[in-house]
Formats: sequence, structure tokens, C-alpha cells
Amino acid sequence: MQDIKLFAGSASGDLAQKISKMIGIELSERKVKRFADGEIKVKIEENIRGRDVFIVQSTHPPADNILELLLFLDAARRASADRITVVIPYFGYARQDRKDEPRVPISAKLIANILVSSGANRVLTMDLHAEQIQGFFDIPVDHLYATPVFLDHYHTSDMKHYVIVSPDAGRANRVRAFARRLHQDLPIAIVDKRRTGPNQSIALNVIGEVEGKTALIYDDMLDTGGTMIDAANALKDQGAKEVFGCVVHPLLSSDASQKIMESCIKELVVTDTIPLSKEQSVEKISVLSVAGLLGEAIVRIHRAESISSLFKEVIE
Repeated sequence: MQDIKLFAGSASGDLAQKISKMIGIELSERKVKRFADGEIKVKIEENIRGRDVFIVQSTHPPADNILELLLFLDAARRASADRITVVIPYFGYARQDRKDEPRVPISAKLIANILVSSGANRVLTMDLHAEQIQGFFDIPVDHLYATPVFLDHYHTSDMKHYVIVSPDAGRANRVRAFARRLHQDLPIAIVDKRRTGPNQSIALNVIGEVEGKTALIYDDMLDTGGTMIDAANALKDQGAKEVFGCVVHPLLSSDASQKIMESCIKELVVTDTIPLSKEQSVEKISVLSVAGLLGEAIVRIHRAESISSLFKEVIE
């Protein structure tokens, strides 16, 4: 696989290094610096003409992470790369995926347009906030799920007394598929909530039987922690024995980690699609790596092999 060039963006350096080790390809040389006024300067330090280029960069805040990725794309395109695949473990600005009120942008579509215009030929991403975002791109999108990583984590646990919980109705299908793969007969429950504004929601009711069971809340992202904690409290009020959390993308804004520590949630399992700061790394939060999953997908894309076997059972 000498034709592969794997680059790490500043936002995903540790994850890219893990991917590099998993697939046996060294990270390619690049420099990311800043001018005195804060502008980002990107330079690719080796020849990539005619090569298959993969750039690993999550686009969580700040917006500099997106801008750096765009500059990487433009540099790779101008350096005559044969194909450029952006590996975006966490696709930011995905929560505004439709015009649900007047005078608002469709942010996910805008970001898709900018990525394609900047030179992306293919997108590899994980657990999009909404599957329809794939349709915003006019280039191929490989959408992976972190579910296999969680299944490996839980496969030794006795799950017969568990109930898998969706924190809202919109995640019910993913939760049902997750529960089926954990154990054929695992029940699910849904927390009925009302969203009152950005990052604000109220848990109103629990649909499903949770009394005396161990509840595992499964979601794609955790931002302020409000939805997860409200759901956990509602489950405890309905008689759940213990409550655990399972989240793909740990944004953990503001004091979310501290809120998790003070909540009734016994453990929160997340992935490394977004790196945790020292302040965010608290005792109750465990991190699993998606490097193996992304690395295998990168190899299969390069070899023009199917990657559907990595995730197709998740959505069946």
C-alpha cells in the first residue's frame, strides 16, 4: 500500500496515530502553523502526486478545525493527488440538517458543499447525527457505525437483565438494532422528551418497562449532558436498578463531565472520535478507540473493496 498517504489533522492527531499503527502505514509529513494574527498555515511536506490521500480530521469546535481541513484539501488538490478522502470521525455542524423554522441555514448541507468545492473526492465518516446528510454530498460517502466497538466492549457482560434506552424517539431505530445485536431478546425503552431550545430538553415520560432492570442509554453524541442526565433521572424514577451511558461522540461542552460525575449514571462509555481534554477525562468516563474500524475502512477503500460488512448488520 505504498500509494497511500495518510495525514493527521491537528484535531485528530492521536486517533490518526492509532490508525497508522493499525494499518502499518506511517503518517505523512505535514506542517500546521499560524501566522502572528492567528491565520492557519498548512504545508504538505512530501510528494503526493498521483497518490491516494486520506486526511483524518474531526470537525468539532472550534471552527478552526473545519478551516484547517479545507486548507489541507486545497493543498492536496493543488499537489495533484489522485484521490482525496476526508476521514471525518465526527462530522460537526450536522444538527441543522433541515430548515425547520424561518431564516435559518441548513448547516450540514453548507459544510458538505464546502468540502466538495475544496477538493474532497470521497468522505469517510462515523455515526452522522442524521443519515440523510449523506445525500447532501455529490461524492461517495462511506458512513460507518461505532456499534461493533461497543459490542466488543459489552460482549462479556451478562445482559439478560438489561434494557437498552433511546434518549428520544428519533434514535429508536438505532437503539433497536443495537439491542438486537447485543442480545436477541433485549427489550428497549424510549424517553419521551420535549426540546425547549438548543441544548435544552425536558424528559417527560418513559415508554417501556425499566423497573428492576439495568438501563443502558445509547446515543450518537453528548454535548452538555442534559439529555443523558434527564433520561437517567427519569429511568431511576421509574425504578431502574442502575443506569449506564453509551455515546459515540463525546463533545462534553462546558462542565458536562462534572455533571456526569455528579449524576446517577454509573459509567459513560464513549469513543475517541473527539479527543478528551484532561479536564474532561473523569473517573466515570471510559474511552474506546475506533481506530481499528476506520483503519480497516481506509484499507478497503484504497483496494476498492466493499466496506459494507463493517456495518451492514447495524442497520438491517
